[in-house]
Amino acid sequence: MNKVIKTSLQTISLMGAILLSNNALAKVDVFACEPEWAALSEELGGKHITVKSATTGLQDPHHIQARPSLLARAGRADLLVCTGAELEVGWLPVLLQKTGNPKIQSGQPGSFMATDFVRLLEKPNKLDRSQGDIHAAGNPHIQTDPRRIAKVAKALAERLKEIDPANAADYAKSYDDFNQRWTKAMNGWQQQAAKLRGKSIIVQHKSWVYLEDWLGLKEVATLEVKPGVPATTGHLSQLLSMTKSTPISAIIYAAYQNPRSANWLAGKSAIPAVKVPFTVGGTPQASDLFALFDDTISRLVKVAK
Repeated sequence: MNKVIKTSLQTISLMGAILLSNNALAKVDVFACEPEWAALSEELGGKHITVKSATTGLQDPHHIQARPSLLARAGRADLLVCTGAELEVGWLPVLLQKTGNPKIQSGQPGSFMATDFVRLLEKPNKLDRSQGDIHAAGNPHIQTDPRRIAKVAKALAERLKEIDPANAADYAKSYDDFNQRWTKAMNGWQQQAAKLRGKSIIVQHKSWVYLEDWLGLKEVATLEVKPGVPATTGHLSQLLSMTKSTPISAIIYAAYQNPRSANWLAGKSAIPAVKVPFTVGGTPQASDLFALFDDTISRLVKVAK
């Protein structure tokens, strides 16, 4: 064989080996819309992925800016993991349009919406903007129910295997491990929270229907006049009057929300106002998915009457 040709073939072979090696070592780039899905992705993906969350536990996921840094990260993402059900409708469509990344556009394997894999509550019979900020598909705040997170976890593990088949066995193993730990943890949380069943609560925003469904809590009123419509003096006065005849265990608000209305009502009624993390990072204690529910249950049980 001609020496030049032989050398060229060796070079091509070496380059091919390098490319294959690089592909094997390449990590799946995951862009999560919310911290809970970033945390779940890390549980399932482990060493095979890198994860960036567009929001923190101290931000309202309804309203963020499609900042240049987010556009850049979304532009190189292999997998988009979001809540869906219009939670991110105020910013995600703009981000997807501007980034132009074909992998994560709607309908592609790289687009994963958690609410596609669970049954949603509070689906409106008709859309009427006079009712406030409602979601056509139903209430999107599924991350407050660990049972629904379990369903999302199974679907997300399957999607990771589809996106990165070379590491499918590892994703399956990670899911089995997570599912065993999660099931055990859920049993513990339910035992700890048994005293909450049947307790009445007031909430700031209709963010807690899945937590209520799971634990048997009864939501009797919201601090907001309507979903997305801030409390008024008249509305708070009506709630105060209601508390004099209706036993209420707690006034609940998410860590990212302004507690002014909750604290006002708590001060007037002697009902405790409870800040609940709502998602990973909402409180210092809620450092991962397991700690999120550890902290949530702990805070609610402390004030249960």
